[in-house]
Amino acid sequence: MIENKPFYKRGWFITVVVIAVVLIGLIGGFIKSSNSMSTSEQGVEEQLGQVQTVLQRRADLIPNLMNAVKGQQKQEKQVYGDISKARTEYYNAKSKYNNSNNSSDKVNALSGQDRALNVMVGSIREAYPKLESNSNMQTLMVQLEGSENRISVERNRYNKTAREYNNKLVKFPGSLVASITNHKKANYFQADESAQKAPSVNF
Repeated sequence: MIENKPFYKRGWFITVVVIAVVLIGLIGGFIKSSNSMSTSEQGVEEQLGQVQTVLQRRADLIPNLMNAVKGQQKQEKQVYGDISKARTEYYNAKSKYNNSNNSSDKVNALSGQDRALNVMVGSIREAYPKLESNSNMQTLMVQLEGSENRISVERNRYNKTAREYNNKLVKFPGSLVASITNHKKANYFQADESAQKAPSVNF
């Protein structure tokens, strides 16, 4: 006896529909996961830019700080040589940041900028401790401390953003999507103890 059911009630059609629905669901989930990772990755890049901004603010204060101490000591040559070297390292690190194509290299470059800035400020602080009683010097130091606080805040925000992004990459099925779409984990900022120590300046 010939089966006279409508085609949409036949077994083969139902099977095709189920497979199609499953495939659409999988593809939709893949696209959603990939888009979510891309959005989070942009958030990481944006937060890196914020760290760069506050580091630049601190760097812009350095010339004012140097002018505040200029002419106060006879032994300027040694100190300004150290500061000049650190300033060169800062701008080299900044150039590396601008030329970096991934967050890992940018994090390393920003850490290099931060180290150089600490060397510059540390050199001045160690060489000219008496100037801290000067009102202009005090004002600049307060501004620098404010900049350091901003840097700390933006670094913490970056690490939080990076952690949220990385979590999407390590959890299934995100890990599978990440391997297919070539999304890489973002590096975290690590505390650099050596950057907090002022260099020894001998006269």
